[in-house]
Amino acid sequence: MRRKDREVTDFSKITEIISSCDCCRLGFVDGDEAYIVPMNFGYEIKDEQIYLYFYCAKEGRKIDLLPKQNKVSFEMDTKHRLEGGPLGCDYTCFYQSVMGTGKLEIVEGDEKTFGLKKIMEHYTGRTEWDFDNKYFNAVYILKLTVKALSCKEH
Repeated sequence: MRRKDREVTDFSKITEIISSCDCCRLGFVDGDEAYIVPMNFGYEIKDEQIYLYFYCAKEGRKIDLLPKQNKVSFEMDTKHRLEGGPLGCDYTCFYQSVMGTGKLEIVEGDEKTFGLKKIMEHYTGRTEWDFDNKYFNAVYILKLTVKALSCKEH
């Protein structure tokens, strides 16, 4: 990391930043181009291991790419605030961001239900949910096991 003065290494601060983010972008490689997709997400932390959960349709570009590559990158950011002065060079943007890499997989059964509940909890604060099987069966739940991450704050 170039700006070590902005690096966040405290795990509880990192999880606080993750909890305040409302979008996580997944990055794939598709042939000779990058493919980035913004996703709603939920998360679980077990013994300082972070798991991110996403829901999506059972078809599409990311689902086509998944069998070819299950290692992806991710990025999320929050707390954007622009501060400036009379000159363009007086401006700066404050933010918090987390990015990293991990292994992405489709989960089924109880873990699928758990992942969807984590997504709903992230956005609503509620932990108890029932799901209509018609809609539940129409989606995939993706689980990203975070292997490496970095966090910055300015």
